[in-house]
Order: sequence, then C-alpha cells, then structure tokens
Amino acid sequence: MNRKECQRLVDSYLEWLKAGLSVEPVGESCELTTPFLDRHNDHLQIYATRNNGSIVLTDDGYILSDLRTSGLDLNTPKRNQVVDEIIQGLGIKRDGNQLVAEASERNLGQRLHSLVQAMLAVNDMFVMAQARVATFFWEDVKNYLDQHNVRYSPRVKLAGRSGYDHGIDFLIPRSQSRPERLVQAINAPNRNTIATYLFALTDTTEARVPPAEPYAFLNDRDHNVGGEVFEALEAYKVTAVPWTGRDRYIGSLVD
Repeated sequence: MNRKECQRLVDSYLEWLKAGLSVEPVGESCELTTPFLDRHNDHLQIYATRNNGSIVLTDDGYILSDLRTSGLDLNTPKRNQVVDEIIQGLGIKRDGNQLVAEASERNLGQRLHSLVQAMLAVNDMFVMAQARVATFFWEDVKNYLDQHNVRYSPRVKLAGRSGYDHGIDFLIPRSQSRPERLVQAINAPNRNTIATYLFALTDTTEARVPPAEPYAFLNDRDHNVGGEVFEALEAYKVTAVPWTGRDRYIGSLVD
C-alpha cells in the first residue's frame, strides 16, 4: 500500500468511528455509546465525569461484572494478574469493579481509545463456557511461541501513523532475513470485532521503519471463523493464522 492508500484507510476508519458515536448527558456525567460491540453484540458505553480539572472515564463496571455474571470466577491471583497485565499495558486502572482512565482536554481522544481497547481486550480474552476449563487464548498463543523458541516482547504499546497508541500482543524483533512481526491473538474473530484489530495492526505496521509484518492468530477451535474475517485481513495484507492450522505459519515467526 502506498502513502495515499494508507491515509485513506485512516480517514475511512475515523469517519466510521465518528458516525457510530453518540453521547447523552446522564446526571453529572456524559454517556458515550461507541460503535464497538461486546460478545453479546451490545455497544460498549463509556461514562465521562469531570473531577478537579481532569476527566474521569469509566466503563461503570460493565466488563468485569458481565464476566462474573457469565460464571467466570475472577477471584484467583492468576486471572487477576492477567486482567491487570492487559489493562495496565494500555494505561488503564481498576477502581473496584470499574475500568478507569484519567484524561485531560489534550489527551481525551487517546484515553477514550485506550479504554475501549482495554474493554475489548478483557472481554475477548476469556473463554466463557462453564462446561470447559477456562483458558486464555492469549496464553495459548504465548505457549505455542515459547514451544518453538520464538523471540518476542509480550503486550507492548506502539504508536501508529494516526498518532494513536495501540496494544500489540506480541512484538517479534527483526532478524537478518525478516522484518519485525506484530502478532495479535484474537479469541472471538468476527466482522464486528475485526475492524479495531485491523486498524491497530495496519496503523502500527506502517509506522514501523521498515514496515513490520502483521499477523492475526484466530481462535477457530470452538467456533468457525467467517470468510469475511479472512477477506478483511487479506485485503489489508494481514496474515491470518487459524489456530487449527498454526503449524503452517510458524516458520515465518521463528526466523
């Protein structure tokens, strides 16, 4: 993709984002409804409140409460550690049951973006079915890379061409034969969630010098991944790695 095509991608994404946002006053707060959907296909909502000159953004406890209501016990050190690693990598904190970001007028857009990323990441990381042993797809990908001695930095935050920071699951450094590789582990890939991952990967890829190679590990172990997901990834030159066919791609990650 040339520079003009890359800019069109950014412009198109921002237009879609703006068209899908709405806001309503709720008491002393603003309720922001985003175009991003959770696993129930409900729009994610963020609440903004002024506090001593700053703006406090919160999910009002929705994400963690929803996981508990669905039967996932978060009261274990390991699961709490994973949640904290996810959100802290994006600069988000926990206040009781809430995911919280503090913003100023200057960085409000960036902090909103980071909070949405954290909400999606926590929502996406858990396999929720009670009949199964609860696992984390991110950990599955990590263990797979470790088994094959792939060198990587986990959960890094990188700036994209748009100026936004993005949370990247695994950064594989450049070698003599290959450029950097950016890897996202997508537990629930579908046409509603893929847009934000595409933007994060392509926006970050183009900002690296030289450009990195983007990869998306897709969890097709428990559900089929629709053809539109593969088509979208292919259109933006992101290598789609279905979990059930992961061994075909390991060579390009080991080098």
